Amino acid sequence: MKEDFIKYQAQTTPHPLALEVSHAKGAYIITTDGKRHLDFVAGVSACSLGHSHSKVVSAIKTQAEKYLHVMVYGEYAQKPAIDLAKLLAKHLPDSLNKTYLVNSGTEAIEGAMKLARRATGRTEIIAAKNAYHGNTMGSLSLMDLEERVKPFRPLLGDISFIKFNKIADLNNITSKTAAVILETIQGGAGFIMPEDNYLEKVKNRCEEVGALLILDEIQPGFGRTGKLFGFENFNVVPDIVALGKGMGGGLPIGAFSASSELMDLLSDNPKLGHITTFGGNPLIAAAALATLKEITESDLMAESLKKEKLFRKNLQHPLIKEIRGKGLMLALIMDSAEIADLLILRAKEKQLILFWLLFEKRAVRLTPPLTISNEEIMKGCGIIVDILDEIKV
Repeated sequence: MKEDFIKYQAQTTPHPLALEVSHAKGAYIITTDGKRHLDFVAGVSACSLGHSHSKVVSAIKTQAEKYLHVMVYGEYAQKPAIDLAKLLAKHLPDSLNKTYLVNSGTEAIEGAMKLARRATGRTEIIAAKNAYHGNTMGSLSLMDLEERVKPFRPLLGDISFIKFNKIADLNNITSKTAAVILETIQGGAGFIMPEDNYLEKVKNRCEEVGALLILDEIQPGFGRTGKLFGFENFNVVPDIVALGKGMGGGLPIGAFSASSELMDLLSDNPKLGHITTFGGNPLIAAAALATLKEITESDLMAESLKKEKLFRKNLQHPLIKEIRGKGLMLALIMDSAEIADLLILRAKEKQLILFWLLFEKRAVRLTPPLTISNEEIMKGCGIIVDILDEIKV
């Protein structure tokens, strides 16, 4: 498999980890050699309920026997998509009562950017430095790291940047600004939490000048921070919220939600202001609906905060300088990038899956399934500590 994987499938790095996957269940990925790998990454926060959760699989099977794709988004009434949007409205704040379903998080960002410009008649969009919102051209335009964007210029125009958590930069938000878009918790930058009521202050400034606040919940959303949506931890409600990753229970999906007044603007002047063929796909919507029901009807969100404490208690080591994040969105900040690399690669050898963050090279990602057991957490933490004990600094 590995040889064909390298030969025929386009790669994202010169040296992929290239685990040869046989099957996956719960918190484990089983490779073709029969080894069980404990998964502390969950498809980069995507597999909220672990691998092959019975309720998600059942929903997929049931829907597959009824119908799959029938028409482009927004033309036919399809029960899985309707039920998903309705349940989202129930659990989102009242002002976020209408949802547009797409295929990925980056598409959700694209739609949210378009909606902000359509609604305000303005063009400027402000993002945060060290932000990551996706890799399509619009989303990539919201990244300020020149080494990553230079090969793809020219990108979307009228984008500017402020520093996350820097209150003085809020003066850059003016009557020319269509929207400010922020990750609720900065992911690729190292799981940076908002401080000193930062998000509230951003929202207040947006309201002062008539700009919209877009919050990117693609990674924090769906129970990972102890709340269904990360912004619920910070006493703020965005005008538009972008969703993805853990929403689909392991299937590809994204969405952006706003008020009916805002969202209806995409249906006229021009008509088809935003369109997708496979957004709201019934099979994927059924999986997402089952995922949302399980998260909201169980104690998984409350348990994520207890599991965070277990991680923090059992990952105390001189080479771990800090543990950032909340709930089951955690990052170990190591003494150096070299130590982070060693930990991730040696953990792979010991059948524990860890991963990097995009920009913060000292970071090691800990985003396991919400369903991970305390015993599995203890097992993985033991492996991490053993590896760090072996590293000679």
